[in-house]
Amino acid sequence: MPLLAERTSRAVPSAIMQVAEKAKALKAAGRDIISFSIGVPNFLPGQHVYDAAIAAVKADTGQYGSNRGPDALLDSYLLHLTRNGITGYERKNVVTGMGAKFVLFNAMYAFLNEGDEVVIPTPYWTSYVDIAHILGAKISLLTCGLAQDYKLTPAQLDAAIGPETKLFIFNNPSNPTGMVYTKAEVLALAEVLKRKPNCWILSDDIYNQMVFDSVGWHHLATLAPELRDRLLILDSVSKTYGMPGWRMGFMVGPEHVAKALVALNSNHLTSAPEVVNAAAAAALRGPQDIPAQKCAEFAIKRDEVLAAFAKVPGLICPRPQGAFYAFPDISFSFGKYYGQTLIDSDVAFCNQLLETKGVACVPGIAFGEPKSLRISYTCKSTELTEGLRRMVEFCHELSATAA
Repeated sequence: MPLLAERTSRAVPSAIMQVAEKAKALKAAGRDIISFSIGVPNFLPGQHVYDAAIAAVKADTGQYGSNRGPDALLDSYLLHLTRNGITGYERKNVVTGMGAKFVLFNAMYAFLNEGDEVVIPTPYWTSYVDIAHILGAKISLLTCGLAQDYKLTPAQLDAAIGPETKLFIFNNPSNPTGMVYTKAEVLALAEVLKRKPNCWILSDDIYNQMVFDSVGWHHLATLAPELRDRLLILDSVSKTYGMPGWRMGFMVGPEHVAKALVALNSNHLTSAPEVVNAAAAAALRGPQDIPAQKCAEFAIKRDEVLAAFAKVPGLICPRPQGAFYAFPDISFSFGKYYGQTLIDSDVAFCNQLLETKGVACVPGIAFGEPKSLRISYTCKSTELTEGLRRMVEFCHELSATAA
């Protein structure tokens, strides 16, 4: 019987989606489940987005679209960049695709030969490592632990990037931790990157509109413009505009890189559906009140999460200032029991929490940090409050010996 290509064996199902699917199955079976698992914003875009989509359907010509993306969409994204203080890019620097993950795969495919090194701060978004495995890249994980608020230090970056390093991935605000780098921290990393001229830089900016506490959002493209000739910006409409199911992502970078990604699009995607293009352009160009409102709501929910965590002795969580995640260290529970069940890992903690309390979280091992778990707090306020109550109750019911 014919065999699949060896590289397909490197592809693994998303750990996040596996937890989400398990929670969905339990709910379908009649269980009372509250899911803190999948990173969806859980709100819908404004009516102007739907109006644009409907107009695109009515104006449909049945033709193929642009491999790069239509001019109206490219211009709308450039406007978004300008609002963020990032100027100097043109249409020739932008390429679109069916979601940020799609564009990320394209970019990593374009940069990484088998055996090339990619440097990834840990905790990381699962797809960085999953895609690198598929491509046969050498993965260098930089442990950014609780003691340093899950943030990369300049010394770590300087030591990690060597002559063989091809790509560095930087995610700010962070998924899974919700941490946001200060201006000084971004500048310090930029100084290191200036001394590493042979390394591509991929800046994952998916959560750029979800920043709290007036800390601001600071970018390598503006703080160190000399890096732009090897800097790529990854973005999408999914998180900011409540449009994860629409699947529209963007990559901005040097013209020759964008051209290469357009060529890849021409060989698999061809073009995104015009209805999606129109909806995404409307979201980017239209009123920005809903994203601002949701950002404020997420900050309030973040505060509720931290207040609940404070009720559990030993549970430690750096204060997240962006995205919509919290990433508590739960190692205080290791070696304790829930009833007869030993909690000896993050996986055991999450499994028992789901089975006994009906609360779904993603174990930290999925993000390279096995002492933690990730909570996405975008669910309804009533669900968040109840889910946190159950989680605190679970922690209080742990004991030093089996019951």
